[in-house]
Amino acid sequence: VQLQASGGGWVQAGGSLRLSCAPSGRTFSSYVMGWFRQAPGKEREIVAAINWNAGSTYYDGSVKGRFTISGDNAKNTVYLQMNSLKPEDTAVYYCAAQTKFHGNSYLYTGLYDYWGQGTQVTVSS
Repeated sequence: VQLQASGGGWVQAGGSLRLSCAPSGRTFSSYVMGWFRQAPGKEREIVAAINWNAGSTYYDGSVKGRFTISGDNAKNTVYLQMNSLKPEDTAVYYCAAQTKFHGNSYLYTGLYDYWGQGTQVTVSS
């Protein structure tokens, strides 16, 4: 299974982008889908996640109030609406899916079984 992430690009500070992530190949069931990002020289970090069963979402403090995660559980499709973008949001963004139950654990990359290839987001000041 491969996840396809798209929607990245270049934008000026204050602008918006919408990322999309959908599976290619066979379908699967997931408990959680999330968006991570990785800036040059930094570790991959969680941005936002959505728990299908609980109907809950998680946001890193740096994006809360600016980013919104949504999606379609039946299609394992997830979106990330990013508003009021800042230069520090510049990174490669990855979508990921948990296919095993880990409760409300979102932070750790090791909990995710499937990953997208990443899409570059560049925010200029």
